[in-house]
Amino acid sequence: MDYESLLKKLQDKGKLSSSELKKVERIKKTALAESLPHMLVKLGVCSEADVADAFVEACHYEKVTSDQYPLEAQLPEHVSLRFLKQFHVIGLAQNENSVTVSMMDPEDQFIIDALKLATGKTVTVKVGLLSEIDNALEVQYGEGRSQMDKLVDGLVMEDVGEEDLEHLKDLASEAPVIRMVNLIMQRAIDAKASDIHIEPFEQTLKVRLRVDGVLQEIDAPPVKSTAAVISRIKIMAKLNIAERRLPQDGRIKIQMLGKELDLRVSTIPTMYGESVVIRLLDKENTVLDFTALGFFGRHLDLFLETLAMPHGIILITGPTGSGKSTTMYAALKQLNTSARKIITVEDPVEYQMEGINQIQAKPQIGLTFAAALRSIVRQDPDVIMIGEMRDLETARIAVQSALTGHLVLSTLHTNDAAGGVTRLLDMGLEEYLLTSTVNGILAQRLVRKLCPACKEAFVAPQQLIDSLGLRRFQPEGDIVLYKPIGCPACSGMGYRGRMAIIEFLPMTDPVRKLIMAHEEAGAIQKLAVKEGMQTLYENGLTKVMQGVTTLDEVMRVTTES
Repeated sequence: MDYESLLKKLQDKGKLSSSELKKVERIKKTALAESLPHMLVKLGVCSEADVADAFVEACHYEKVTSDQYPLEAQLPEHVSLRFLKQFHVIGLAQNENSVTVSMMDPEDQFIIDALKLATGKTVTVKVGLLSEIDNALEVQYGEGRSQMDKLVDGLVMEDVGEEDLEHLKDLASEAPVIRMVNLIMQRAIDAKASDIHIEPFEQTLKVRLRVDGVLQEIDAPPVKSTAAVISRIKIMAKLNIAERRLPQDGRIKIQMLGKELDLRVSTIPTMYGESVVIRLLDKENTVLDFTALGFFGRHLDLFLETLAMPHGIILITGPTGSGKSTTMYAALKQLNTSARKIITVEDPVEYQMEGINQIQAKPQIGLTFAAALRSIVRQDPDVIMIGEMRDLETARIAVQSALTGHLVLSTLHTNDAAGGVTRLLDMGLEEYLLTSTVNGILAQRLVRKLCPACKEAFVAPQQLIDSLGLRRFQPEGDIVLYKPIGCPACSGMGYRGRMAIIEFLPMTDPVRKLIMAHEEAGAIQKLAVKEGMQTLYENGLTKVMQGVTTLDEVMRVTTES
């Protein structure tokens, strides 16, 4: 069977490297029952969607979506369910002369010939995703149970004492527990989740995914498997499974569904076990492009001008989960040329970037931000990135670095751009040092983007236009806004993906005068707005008017000012 066009398409799209292909072909020789597309998915070098899309583009098959599978079986009763499950094939429709089926590997002539023989009809083939075919088979022939329910059947779990570590380690290494953890991670990847929350309670084990900033509950393993599931994750993250009284942090690097994933694992003791949060860092889905992140127009021009300055400090502010790190990495990508030496000190290093020297802070051995910075300056960098300005000592060294000709990027936890000024002053940084080194302060929040497939337009009522002052954005005509509806493309949420709403405060001479006079953040913000700064709220309204998000989302993350 010739799969050359499929493999070429996968390589052209950057979904399959030559080293991965060699690995698949080597293993294929010892696994004769598996077809090549099955091996690609099974080994995690390509996702199911990658393989299906490549078949569509290279071989011109029609792709079947999850909502197109019928609820009732479409093939004759004598076609074996075991055969259908083994080869991942399902009936879509039949008439007197032909049957239409969906297959994960539509080029497998053996399956097509077997179906012709079994039905006595011609066979029309479409391509589907392996997991969707298996789920549809369960609906058509099974009891409609979830995959997690089926995994529980294979679980034999008795009460394990906390001191019985060897037994717990054995349980955590058994197939059902490994599959449960893998299924949770697969669900998270499919949903494009940023975090997995695994929370033990007295009667249940809860698993929730944070998708576009909002938590959603999914099928969880049974409560009796809590210790084994959490131990499995701790083993993967190389944590101490014997230590349950103290918080622990670790990392997992895995390849799953064709993606290389860097997982940050955090455990903390609770009343009924350990709560685990896994942060998923998907390099493929990390967009380090300012326009895609939500920067455009005057904001983008101003920020890029400030970024192009040879020395000084640029601060990015916002609460946890507001996208500060992603913006910081986008800025580093912009600055990352062969003419510049860039050194970062981070805790933790979230994304590894080629050509940038990244230092992982380790406070437990004395490698704090401040300690690392003192040594960094002697490494002759052009750009220094500090993960977070946490204390006065770090801020002072950053200021000293800026004064001696370095460009410094860092983050602060404040609510708006003007608040960044007062935060540094409250830390104890002298105002004359602040005004002479800080070039600009960016504040941001993340809002969910409307799903382009199902968003619905409506004409804004006059009362809403007046209360929000929308006429400043569009003086004449009907103002059209959009609302979320929900469809299969966005899993019924009405939203898909996130973008930043931002405000950027450049350090102008009038702003410097206010800082030197110890004016409050409110006065600095008013002056900045007078000089043309768009607040977070106004920037959010601009994006509502453009139809990329909703008023509810903007109100959720900002306060009108």
